Amino acid sequence: MFGRSSWINKSELIPEDRTLAGRTQALPLSASHRVLGVDLLADPDNGTAPAGFELAYFGLGCFWGAEELFWQVPGVFTTAVGYQGGTTPNPTYEEVCSGQTNHTEAVRVVFDPERVTYADLVKKFFEVHDPTQGFRQGNDVGTQYRSALYVNSPEQEAVARDLTAAYGAELARRGYGTITTEIRPVPTFYPAEAYHQQYLDRVPNGYRCHANTGVPFPG
Repeated sequence: MFGRSSWINKSELIPEDRTLAGRTQALPLSASHRVLGVDLLADPDNGTAPAGFELAYFGLGCFWGAEELFWQVPGVFTTAVGYQGGTTPNPTYEEVCSGQTNHTEAVRVVFDPERVTYADLVKKFFEVHDPTQGFRQGNDVGTQYRSALYVNSPEQEAVARDLTAAYGAELARRGYGTITTEIRPVPTFYPAEAYHQQYLDRVPNGYRCHANTGVPFPG
């Protein structure tokens, strides 16, 4: 598929020289968030969000349900779904699903740190999915479903690692395996197709897959 004849194991990352070439142009998007009514691509780095807002990036399985969970959080200004962590520029959903981009499905969150902290968002992230499953979430199997925290600053990284350690200890106490969440500096975020943005507002009975552990964050 997609010009490659060899079989791809979607539960393993592939060598960079075997990933798809992608394209130079970003995929077209609608202008505003269907639920929050603000700029879909709001980004403090280019001045399209109010001053003082911050960015966070999360991978936690199917991005339809993941985005819905974050847009409901008070203090979140806007959200968008996309592809992150791989090497294929501006991939399509079909390319990501093929296992030949190394991207995971991700949610970009623009938030007001005066109303909700990055730590609050990370705690929610851990509670709403199972971070011990590697390249899958529930019945969804593949590298695109891996757990990820992509951090913008040394401060975010410190929070992410401290909370990962705390939640990992709580999961271990309850008999769960090791957290497999990928933590690294923010890679390029490639927005997904327009029909994926706020998908569950458009299709309220659509697919949601978040096989969380049921373990609340300690403390």
